[in-house]
Amino acid sequence: MIVALIVACEIGFWVLLAAGLAFRYPLRMPRTGMALLLCEPLLEVVLLVVTAVDLKNGADPSGKHGLAALYIGYTVGHGHRTVKWLDGHAAHRLAGAPKPVGPPRHGMARARHEGTVWLGTLIAAAVATGLLQIAVWYVDDASRTGPLESWRYTAWRAAAIHGLIALTYVIWPKKGPGAREAEHRTTLTKESTRR
Repeated sequence: MIVALIVACEIGFWVLLAAGLAFRYPLRMPRTGMALLLCEPLLEVVLLVVTAVDLKNGADPSGKHGLAALYIGYTVGHGHRTVKWLDGHAAHRLAGAPKPVGPPRHGMARARHEGTVWLGTLIAAAVATGLLQIAVWYVDDASRTGPLESWRYTAWRAAAIHGLIALTYVIWPKKGPGAREAEHRTTLTKESTRR
């Protein structure tokens, strides 16, 4: 039941998002659209309550409860950024707003952007860890909480991998087309002086 509810929450997220954007732009009812967009966090509250009730009713803690915590964490860490990005594109396509500025493509500006996205993953891992710890305390039986403990490690492994990827943008920043051409010219100049 929990896994089905996670799928329903994900579908509900996109349905509410599409409806909210439709009301905001083509239907020109911005307040109704905003109200629909603000209902999205209620999906996570429903998932949280159902998961807690499932545990209270004696269900053995399992991967589905851990997955629910990770899903809620991801939504807290990255949901706002996703909604903002889609809102900007909908405003551009449906209401004539200027095209949203994309993330920087090169250099340290791109590294800062990747670091900001990684902070969302850290928030997601922290929220999931907090929810999982509350579930461990709630169950209060060390012999049954192993699956919940393992999902905490999963959350932090994902954050560490994402952090390493973000770090590569700092260590090896992508060079813009102008920088590559200048570097190529410098290399050619050095080779010609050696001859």
